[in-house]
Amino acid sequence: MHTIEIKVRGYHLDLYGHVNNARYLEFLEEARWGYFEDTIGLDRFVASGLAFVVVNININYRRPAYMNETIQVQTWVKSVSNRSAVVAQRIVLKETDALISEADITFVLLDEKQQKAITLTGEIRTALESLIESAPQPA
Repeated sequence: MHTIEIKVRGYHLDLYGHVNNARYLEFLEEARWGYFEDTIGLDRFVASGLAFVVVNININYRRPAYMNETIQVQTWVKSVSNRSAVVAQRIVLKETDALISEADITFVLLDEKQQKAITLTGEIRTALESLIESAPQPA
């Protein structure tokens, strides 16, 4: 599992004084970039004209996050199939591990030249399968 920390700032908040629901998608994206950079590396895929493209996001909001709280975004690969993979993510409050949100993000590997999803095979499939983990247990 890969974890990043984010301190909630005023610009993350909505009219009600808690993190706006759309901001969580940005937090999740930031964590996915960091996860893939730190594990399989993205440079070689970008250079080869391949891109990870999100095709579905399912997110559940469990608790609001507020100004000056520090959250942790946990990321891991949940599953890999022939045409897609699922990354699971969870946002927790750093101080207590209280669950803020959880999400499953399905992505495909896009051949940018052909503008179509390609089958997950070879080195990329092996790399993704090596990252599969079960959901972490609450502390």
